[in-house]
Amino acid sequence: MLEQELKKFLKDHKLVIFLCIGNVMRGDDAIGPIVARKLKVIFKKQKDFMIINAETVPENYTGLIRKEEPSHIIFIDAVEMDMNPGEIKLIKSNEIANYSISTHAMPISFMIKYIESFTDAKILLIGVQPKNIDLSNQVSNEVKNGVEELSRILKNNLNV
Repeated sequence: MLEQELKKFLKDHKLVIFLCIGNVMRGDDAIGPIVARKLKVIFKKQKDFMIINAETVPENYTGLIRKEEPSHIIFIDAVEMDMNPGEIKLIKSNEIANYSISTHAMPISFMIKYIESFTDAKILLIGVQPKNIDLSNQVSNEVKNGVEELSRILKNNLNV
């Protein structure tokens, strides 16, 4: 189902920006930076995908997003969804305010509203349920498995 939703979302894409968010010093909140590294390898020759490792400051990339004029924007972050650690969920932009998202200064819902003010890009959040976001540089095995699954899904469904 996740794969079908993703394919439907990305239909007729021209430029997809992946905005990967997370703090590598907060355990499983490192999801975004880890996925960014994997996607940069997977999509290194693809011109229709741009990977941004935004870490804890995704708002710093709004100028680049405006300049690039993407057709689609996908945020990737740790999201508290009351699911098992490592589980993945696609969250539509109008549903994002219903979730507790990571540990960042600006709520993603505010940032999305700002981005929507200057672009018609389709926006989606891919959330991965964290197990632990305490101060730590260790990512749980469950979340590592979730990241591997997400990387596989993206690779297999984005014509790479």
